[in-house]
Amino acid sequence: MRAYEQDYAGWAEDTAKAIEEGRWSEIDREALADEVLSLSRSDRWAIVSMLEVLLVHLLKCQHQPGQKPGSWDNTIAVHRLNLARRLDDSPSLRARSAELIADAYKTARLESATQTRLKVSTFPETCEWSVEEVLGH
Repeated sequence: MRAYEQDYAGWAEDTAKAIEEGRWSEIDREALADEVLSLSRSDRWAIVSMLEVLLVHLLKCQHQPGQKPGSWDNTIAVHRLNLARRLDDSPSLRARSAELIADAYKTARLESATQTRLKVSTFPETCEWSVEEVLGH
């Protein structure tokens, strides 16, 4: 079993130290490459998750305007700010905003139906808002 699989935290600390000290031959390149790729996936999933929450609230506001508590506006504003920060840190993901919104919308549509007790067919099959409208630009 590789060090990466036996003690992840220890492996990560040892790898960071080896990089800092230029001990390149001691680095498990395959494990490091997997971990760096995992960071990218993790960032993408965090953004999609925030988009799902944002889209659920936007859909609820649109389809249940009479039941809109002030907390929905707050949730929308906070998620837009957090998304802006994340996307500023990852311009390559900002360039893929439309794709990420489309991905998040699938879940948001189902979640909106559950939360509102409306039929899922009440909600459009695809997101009808532009990237700018979703992100609040």
